[in-house]
Amino acid sequence: MCATCQFWRPDRGRCLRSHGIILLLLTDVFLQCVGGYLSSPHVGHEPPPSPHGAQHGPVISNPVIPAAVSALPRNEEGSTAECPSAGQCSRLPSSCVCCHYHHNCTYGQPTAFTCKPKRGVHCLAESGQQQANFSQWVPCQFCWQLEPSQYTCSNSTDCMTVACPRRRYNATCEVHDHVHCLGRRVFNKRLFCNWTGGYKWSTALALSITLGGFGADRFYLGQWREGLGKLFSFGGLGIWTLIDVLLIGVGYVGPADGSLYI
Repeated sequence: MCATCQFWRPDRGRCLRSHGIILLLLTDVFLQCVGGYLSSPHVGHEPPPSPHGAQHGPVISNPVIPAAVSALPRNEEGSTAECPSAGQCSRLPSSCVCCHYHHNCTYGQPTAFTCKPKRGVHCLAESGQQQANFSQWVPCQFCWQLEPSQYTCSNSTDCMTVACPRRRYNATCEVHDHVHCLGRRVFNKRLFCNWTGGYKWSTALALSITLGGFGADRFYLGQWREGLGKLFSFGGLGIWTLIDVLLIGVGYVGPADGSLYI
C-alpha cells in the first residue's frame, strides 16, 4: 500500500495572498459605492405628493426662510402704548412699525421699504387717509454703520484713557428710536476709552504752577504717592515742580483713575 504524499508548492501561498488582496479591494469599492448611494440627496426624501392626494396645504421644500419673513422683528405685536396715533405714517418711530427689509440695495442710497403700523397704531397718509401699508425711505446701511450721533453706547469707567496705544472697551450700543436702519438695533462695538471723572485741566495746571512744590497738583489728580514725594522733597528741589508743570501743560500727566480732563 503506497501512501500518497502531497508536496507544498511555494507559489500556491502567493496565489492565495494575491486573491485575498483582490477580494479586499473589491469589498472596499463595493462599500464605497453603497455609502455614496445612501448619502446622495435623493435617498430618504419623500416622493412628491400626488395631485389627487389628501394634502391641500402648500409644501415648503426649502428649509431656508424667505428674507422678507426673516426680517420681521420678533416683537411685532409689542407694546404700542407710547406710539402716536393719527399722525403721518412716515414719521412713526421704528418701534411702532414693522418693515420688510431686504438687502438688495445700494449701500448708502435711500431705498423704499414696505412698512405697516403695529396693531393698535393708526397713521395717516399725506392726503389724510388712513393707511395700512406705506413706503418708508431708509438709507441702505446696517445699524452699526450709522453715524455715532445716531446711536447711544454704554460708557466704561474702568479703562485708562491716558495710555499708549489708546485702549478700547466693548460697548453696547442702541440706535435712536426715530432712526431706521437694517439689521439689529442693539449691537456691540469696540470704542476708545473716553470718559471723564470731573477733573479740570486748568485747575491742575494752576495748582502745579502755584503749589506744585508742595505736591498740590498730584494730590488734586489723586496721585497721593507722588504728592507725598513732592511734599517731603520740596518739589524735588524745584526740578520735579518744573517737570510737572510741563507734563500737565501738555496733558501727559492726567487723573489717577485714567479719565480725561474736562
